[in-house]
Amino acid sequence: MDTLTHIAIGACIGEAFFEKGFGKKALLWGILAQSIPDIDFLAALWLTTPENLLVHRGVTHSILFALCIVPFLAIIASKIHHKHKISFFKWIVFFAVEVVTHLFIDSFNNYGIGWFEPFNSLRISFNSVYVADPFFSVWAGVGCAMLLLLNPLHKARNFWWKFGVVLPAFYLCYCLTNKYIIDQNVQKIMALNKGSYQRYFTTPAPLQNWLWFVVLENKKGYFIGYRSVFDTKKEMDLTFFPKNNALLQPLKHTADVQQLVQFSQGFYTVENRNDTLLFNDLRFGQVIGWQNPKEQFAFHYNLQHPNQNKLVVQRGRFAKWNWKTTTLFWTKIKGN
Repeated sequence: MDTLTHIAIGACIGEAFFEKGFGKKALLWGILAQSIPDIDFLAALWLTTPENLLVHRGVTHSILFALCIVPFLAIIASKIHHKHKISFFKWIVFFAVEVVTHLFIDSFNNYGIGWFEPFNSLRISFNSVYVADPFFSVWAGVGCAMLLLLNPLHKARNFWWKFGVVLPAFYLCYCLTNKYIIDQNVQKIMALNKGSYQRYFTTPAPLQNWLWFVVLENKKGYFIGYRSVFDTKKEMDLTFFPKNNALLQPLKHTADVQQLVQFSQGFYTVENRNDTLLFNDLRFGQVIGWQNPKEQFAFHYNLQHPNQNKLVVQRGRFAKWNWKTTTLFWTKIKGN
């Protein structure tokens, strides 16, 4: 999830634990605890892009990291605020809730997180919330803003921390429901074409949770399309993209390619575009695929020029958006 959302939720949880007598210091501790797993962004200063893709949301988003950082933060906070006579156990519970909440929320995005690092490289991802979804973030943002504005002893503070925590929790449940609906629809499509597909992948299209990006894999490549939770037709318009694995043969033993294949969880294609060899991670969708089914993928890594891949995860995601694109996007959301 994006940094601002973590900050807002962290502040609201901080208020929930220390409602009275602790002032707005609870918000600051909540913000710090929610932000600490993302300290892995510093790794980008010295790692290559493929290395950083695997490190980001890796060890610092693991259960092991949580077990280490929670008591460390609790010791520091208890020493700084010893005059407030807050029990060490309460500090432990508070920081545990903050850090685990961060790990749990991030697991809803398609990037995935390494709960079991460094012992197991498996990435956990529910693929049910877009990384920046304003319909999820707005509630915590409003709640956090009100907590910052209100007097530390104002009676309405109890309402606003609940507003910033409970409503996002309900939205996550709603997103899981939408995920279930889409997956059921896709499974029915696969059943109608028995034997044509080996596996599938679904994730929300940008900034909302009603239109979903769908990938169906067979031996030669992928059929890609968009499905709304409001669609009533059983059929989907699908566009085929060959995997082109043969194009990787000259580079298959390089560290970059091996790391990219691992990161993509096998959902990738390779293509020659403008005399450039690109590695596409399909999990991050297309730039404006609902308008142009053959549009470029948001994640495209230039294999011949590694230094040109600093913003590889969401490169040009909104570069081609305009009024027509937005209108078609809304039409797709409304369903058929």
